[in-house]
Amino acid sequence: MQLPIVAPAPIVEQQAEAFRNLFSDERAYENFQTYLTGLIVLENKSLSNISRCTLESADKTNLSRFLSESPWKSDAMNAHRIQYMLAQTVNVRLKAEQSCLLVDDTWCEHVGGLFEYIDRHYNHSDSSYPLAHNLVTSHYRSGAVRFPVDCKVYRRYEDLTQWEQFVAKPFPDQAIPKTTQARQKLHKALDATLLEDPEFAQLHEQFRTKLTIADELLKHATEQGLPFTTVLMDSWYLTTEFVNQLAERKKNWVSLLKRNRNLSMYGFGLRDAQGHPISLPANGVIKVEELVPLIPASAYRQVDIDDRSYGCFSGCTRLSGIGKVRLVICFEAADLSGSYAVLVTNRTDWSAKQTLSMYLQRWTIETFYRDGKQLLGLDQYRVRAMSAMQSHWCLVFVAYSLLHLACLPSSSKPPRGKRPTHPIQTIGEVVRQQGQALIEQLILFAHDQLLQGQAAAQVFTNLFAKQQKQFSHP
Repeated sequence: MQLPIVAPAPIVEQQAEAFRNLFSDERAYENFQTYLTGLIVLENKSLSNISRCTLESADKTNLSRFLSESPWKSDAMNAHRIQYMLAQTVNVRLKAEQSCLLVDDTWCEHVGGLFEYIDRHYNHSDSSYPLAHNLVTSHYRSGAVRFPVDCKVYRRYEDLTQWEQFVAKPFPDQAIPKTTQARQKLHKALDATLLEDPEFAQLHEQFRTKLTIADELLKHATEQGLPFTTVLMDSWYLTTEFVNQLAERKKNWVSLLKRNRNLSMYGFGLRDAQGHPISLPANGVIKVEELVPLIPASAYRQVDIDDRSYGCFSGCTRLSGIGKVRLVICFEAADLSGSYAVLVTNRTDWSAKQTLSMYLQRWTIETFYRDGKQLLGLDQYRVRAMSAMQSHWCLVFVAYSLLHLACLPSSSKPPRGKRPTHPIQTIGEVVRQQGQALIEQLILFAHDQLLQGQAAAQVFTNLFAKQQKQFSHP
């Protein structure tokens, strides 16, 4: 048995009215509150379980229609949510110059293959190919304020274009190789012929790389009026194409750099602890992983950020296709023990501390992925249509945003002195508070029923009737 829900979660009840005008009828508005409450307080966040556990809820079919067929639009809701968050945090956010947009992607893994657009994506950590939807997402961070902005599904080219099926039409005897390198070679040999098929050509035009999607997310964030000047990204997004898009939009950026990337070291003077010049390759080009062992410990400086000390080396260099950048090599400890990360930024005037402080804010998107999956069911949908999945993700974003507002200090008036840089509590703490509040509401509800003369056994039966059906009718 699970907690019977007799009312919306307090945080939903308090703020749902801000979204009321997005729904054309009362039933859809009630389903909105029911679904948000289920996402926040129930461990099993399936449509059927939310319906079973909510005393006055629509059945699973109606909730399913709410996600896939209801006239409310996820795009409109997402845009409304962003504006609501900006309005609610105006007295807490930092200046645009101190704010950033984070871009990354995550998997929503599943066991079954019945979901629309589900595909096998390569996992670099263990060389596996899990079934998943690959979500490219953007996230806003301004001091203590942090919330998801938007997401789009990335589809592999071969999946979107149904490449193997189209290969079989003109080339029925063509074997499809398994390795990536061999498949790429086959693409070069066959794709020109496949593009002569209008149906394949139309699918080909629909394909978008992750970089294209990232640029669309950047454009959307700008159009929504999010005040930020810097974009933080993983090394995968550090390409000439995306950096040029950032330059066009006059955005700064900080990125992780792969250790096998080549650096141009012309004019870069490196000396050992005794002050003697260190010999670099004659052509001036060296990989990051080859440069790090050459840097003497004396060239590193201790950088203190949020009660933690790092060992950092910094200098300006050039990246092919990118141009001049500030390079920052950061060890996780000031004594240069442990692992290291390599950062680059277009802000060549920034110090190592400024660069590292900015990039550390990228961790915000990782905590969102963790909380979104563990606490709010970001990857726990059981709907098959992509339109319903998009509605689900949109509502997870709403739930997270409302919870985050409760994590912030009061924003009713501008704070004195410096504005906060960290929330006063975590999403997990607020989720637990919502669950405790619903237990209190359940106790009061049962108490009222008893005062009205109902027998305790009948009150219990009524509260768990919908859940009992699950066991009597599997």
